[in-house]
Amino acid sequence: MRAIIIAILFVAAAMALLCVGVILRKDHSFRSQHVHENERMRQDGITCATTQDRETRKESKLRIKE
Repeated sequence: MRAIIIAILFVAAAMALLCVGVILRKDHSFRSQHVHENERMRQDGITCATTQDRETRKESKLRIKE
């Protein structure tokens, strides 16, 4: 029982620290973690897996029709 209480306290402390981080930010939110919203990755031509898959499927359909 003691271990469960300690685990719950650790989780509660972690949640409290995450909340403090959000509260102290000006826009009260986390930054986006999506690849398409990262300017540096867009400059390097890096896209997310879903976008790459969609582009590959379009290219393969074009090759089949030709």
